[in-house]
Amino acid sequence: MTATEKQTFLVGEAGKSREIAFHQHPAAQPDGIGLFWMGGYKSNMDGSKALALDAFAERAGLGCTRYDYSGHGASGGAFTDGTISKWLEESLAMFDQQTSGPQIVIGSSMGGWLALLLVKAHIEQVGIKKSRIKGVVLIAPAVDMTKDLMWDIFDQATRAELAANGVFRKPSEYGEPYEITRELIVDGEQHLLGDRLIQTGCPVRILQGVQDDSVPWQASVDLVSRLAQDDVRLTLVKDGDHSLSREHDLALLVRVVEQSAMS
Repeated sequence: MTATEKQTFLVGEAGKSREIAFHQHPAAQPDGIGLFWMGGYKSNMDGSKALALDAFAERAGLGCTRYDYSGHGASGGAFTDGTISKWLEESLAMFDQQTSGPQIVIGSSMGGWLALLLVKAHIEQVGIKKSRIKGVVLIAPAVDMTKDLMWDIFDQATRAELAANGVFRKPSEYGEPYEITRELIVDGEQHLLGDRLIQTGCPVRILQGVQDDSVPWQASVDLVSRLAQDDVRLTLVKDGDHSLSREHDLALLVRVVEQSAMS
């Protein structure tokens, strides 16, 4: 199978399994460094940031794994059936079963929250000293988004719509409305990082647009303070929006990932 062909595998117990689609190419050297891409809410693995990193990885001889959560892109399942628990389960299965060697985990928006949850779960499984995670790069990380960026800022009418219909369709400037379900909000409570300190055991780099209207830049500043034991650097892009997908934004992302890979 070539690197450009879509691959799939099943995640979840019988009756609850989801077909997860992914693209992957190996590192040039055995057990070489790989990039592990985790996309955002209602995004897919063929977005501009994911493709820019994939192209960079191939040029640099690094591996790259990018995939779609269930209900996203080319993967199976309905978007409205998705929860943080399910998407984290899929991410852990992808990391554990489909990658080997050291990895740089890169998470965008919701993927930033899932990236930190993945690191936490991975460390709990193997310990910091045996962790395969060499570095973490976060782009506008939407940490605790189901509470801080959804429920806590919903007005009474939105909360009533969720209670009555189980779903709220939030308009989006990026295309179709975001379907936010009551199950997503409730499930998210068990994954909230809150004000607790977070330890990754590796360097963390954060890119954040100051003009981001989805994730306030102050949230990334707060996140830095909670990564107290890690080597953390926050880059604020003064004119940057939430997507950080302009040509020079992508170049910045590639530079930061390259530095993480080479350090």
